[in-house]
Amino acid sequence: MTDEEKTNTMKGKAAQWKRLVKSFFSRPSSINDVTEILHSAQHESIIDAGVLHIMEGALKVSDLQTREIMIPRSQMVSLQDDKSLEEILDIVINSQHSRFPVVGESSDDVSGILLAKELLPLLLYGKETFDLKSLLRPATIIPESKPIDALLKEFREHRYHMAIVVDEYGGVSGLVTIEDILEEIVGEIEDETDEQERDPIQGKGDGVFAVEAITDIDTFNEFFDIGFSDEEFDTVGGLIVQKFGRLPKVGESISFHGFGFTVTACDQRKVISVDVRKQPI
Repeated sequence: MTDEEKTNTMKGKAAQWKRLVKSFFSRPSSINDVTEILHSAQHESIIDAGVLHIMEGALKVSDLQTREIMIPRSQMVSLQDDKSLEEILDIVINSQHSRFPVVGESSDDVSGILLAKELLPLLLYGKETFDLKSLLRPATIIPESKPIDALLKEFREHRYHMAIVVDEYGGVSGLVTIEDILEEIVGEIEDETDEQERDPIQGKGDGVFAVEAITDIDTFNEFFDIGFSDEEFDTVGGLIVQKFGRLPKVGESISFHGFGFTVTACDQRKVISVDVRKQPI
């Protein structure tokens, strides 16, 4: 590139920056105004599409509350404080998570947080040295209404990575991690252990569909062209338990609104999956 070409390039960049700076002097009054400015900057090649995406994510986070991004209670992987080491290791290995809430007699009784790496010394010193309570770290408790930008600041300042979310009555409603916040800003973060996401509703043939209980009602309604209400329950599992009036067992069936539901997997606390068949009218 000649000196003249370099000079023209610099002048062009300077003109672009002047236009961008001038746009800021129009005093944006909303997030939408700022977003328009950022899109103008991307159009003028001052920022690239990747930077624009991150900036838009940061703006979105500033307007969110914890309840909007938390992992709901029904999807939390927790450890009970009376479990044996073998039972705990089985959950840790199968879930492949790095942090686990440890609970007592109920899911609302959070004793602390266990880091999976704290179990590694047992390889050297033997499982007879295992004492779960001595390995726990204090649990950070936050309300559902906590702003996400304020939570991210706390994560950074206090160097913790997980918080337990409680509702207005003090009951556990979910959990949130620093990764959940970062994914809202930069998009999905995957590592080598992540499996490809599968559809929560899978056809099995003969008009039967396997449905994960954590499938939200809106997704179910859209797939089957039905109108189940989501005012009381967010998931298919919650709807099933409500219709039974109790926690059903594997193999139990129930029919309502033209659909037959058969429980195919559950544990002591929740339904995990069901088979669904649309019944003839």
